[in-house]
Amino acid sequence: MHLVAWFPWRLKLWVGKIIGLAAWRFIKRRRHITETNIALCFPEKSADEQRRLVKEVFIANGIGLVETATGWCRDAEGLRHRVAYHGQEHLAQAKAQGKGVLVVGIHFSTLDLGGALHSLFFPADVVYRQHNNPLFERFMTRARSRIFGQAIDRHDLRGVVRRIKSGHIVWYSPDQDFGRDASVFAPLFGQQAATIRLTAKIARMTGAPVVPLMFHRNPDNQTYTITCLPALDNFPSGDEIADATRVNEFIEQAIRKYPEQYLWLHRRFKTRPEGEPSVY
Repeated sequence: MHLVAWFPWRLKLWVGKIIGLAAWRFIKRRRHITETNIALCFPEKSADEQRRLVKEVFIANGIGLVETATGWCRDAEGLRHRVAYHGQEHLAQAKAQGKGVLVVGIHFSTLDLGGALHSLFFPADVVYRQHNNPLFERFMTRARSRIFGQAIDRHDLRGVVRRIKSGHIVWYSPDQDFGRDASVFAPLFGQQAATIRLTAKIARMTGAPVVPLMFHRNPDNQTYTITCLPALDNFPSGDEIADATRVNEFIEQAIRKYPEQYLWLHRRFKTRPEGEPSVY
């Protein structure tokens, strides 16, 4: 990863594209999951358009792997010229309230590079899922410790609350399927998606503003944009489904702008409403 991180940018993109195309060609299970997700979420697209988008998703996520290497292994300061930050005043205003901030992010393929570049503007902690491979977990934790103040296991709710109450920004992505017990069903791309309750719970426990944030690769494949939106008003509302729906609305709107950059390889609709069969 260290070697790839220092490749010339165009070579790095080429390597990422080759990785993505190889995954599209040979990792059939993930391709099936992606095809299913795209068909569910973009029924208005023709079959040919859906197939093209699936291929673009794999290419973008292949590029995302080399971007992750770059974010983990290089000094973000040397990449400052590649990023523009829109709406950073919203995060500054939320931080100024002195209650800490919960940043709601999205699993775009650029996520880890985005975290590195975001650190140039605001220090933040990150909530993450431990990797099953202990060697990779140690490497990932060490790499992320260069980028974030703390990397907090997603099961450590007490740690998340403590950091926010101490005034820190905590970056958290609630856009994956965490199972029935942790979730409510809320609409996402016209589907009833199991949506984690934790976003509203953390906001309620800390009183912190919840700020939506996204990070994407620009069409030139050379530069990136961070976009921060105003903090969600009247959140949490006390209605779990309404709160989950608001979070999903932000996620869907962001994904629709750059659908190929989202992590569609994840079984987002794995948990189904009672009585409904698996879509995968």
